[in-house]
Amino acid sequence: MSTSDSTPLRLETLFERGSLPRFELPEPLIAAYGGALGFDRPRLFANLVASLDGVVALPAGGESGQIISGNSLPDRFVMGLLRACADVVIVGAGTFRRSPTHLWHPDVIFPPAAAHFAEARARLGLSPKPLLALVTASGELDTTQPAARGALLITTPRGEVSLRARAPSARIAVLGTDEVRFSEVLSVLHAQGAQLVLTEGGPTLFAQLVAEDVLDELFLTSSPLLFGRYPGDDRKSLAHGLDLGGAPLELLSARRHQSHLFLRYALTRKRPGCSRFEVNR
Repeated sequence: MSTSDSTPLRLETLFERGSLPRFELPEPLIAAYGGALGFDRPRLFANLVASLDGVVALPAGGESGQIISGNSLPDRFVMGLLRACADVVIVGAGTFRRSPTHLWHPDVIFPPAAAHFAEARARLGLSPKPLLALVTASGELDTTQPAARGALLITTPRGEVSLRARAPSARIAVLGTDEVRFSEVLSVLHAQGAQLVLTEGGPTLFAQLVAEDVLDELFLTSSPLLFGRYPGDDRKSLAHGLDLGGAPLELLSARRHQSHLFLRYALTRKRPGCSRFEVNR
């Protein structure tokens, strides 16, 4: 595995909290990541990329992550590595519509490590590919796209009507109300045996996960680019659309490749009946 200038791909570990879980991953993946990676189970973790001035999503059509990352190969490697560890990848309808032909598989985002990703999944006892869970309240999805054909479509009673008409043989899970609650989405996935759940949803979905207090970890690539903002530009920051009240996080690890930073945070959980947050280890 190498970067565009043919030098070996290796992230430099700047900081890592002790006693983090460690999976028995193939050595080439450990070497490229700059150390071990692992998760407690069950776990819901998000992966996003943000510019230095906090832009996560651009208003133009199409997927904006590659633009914001500067088409960073190390960022694509980390995306693939996280997908390789996941039972399920959750994507919201908006993200799916911007990248309808994409397949959320490890080897698709970083082909040079395809064999190592496959070996990692085999060692972890996972299926060859992570299941894609598409979450849509309205059911307004193009179910003819390749990714949708094998996906679990999670929707509301209202959305089910639309999806059944579009794809009568699709695999559909229906939530209890016409409002998507990700605590219920996770219950659906856990009932099917999914323990490690990755979300690559956008900033609106991310904000909802934090607001519902269900997200365990955030992997954030900090890209050394500036995009700026102006009134009405509709560019979105990391957590969009909700007031999260200064929800705290704890840094678990920091890695670097040239001027990109790869940060891992633990979200905190608010104790029932208590105003104090505690780290969700």
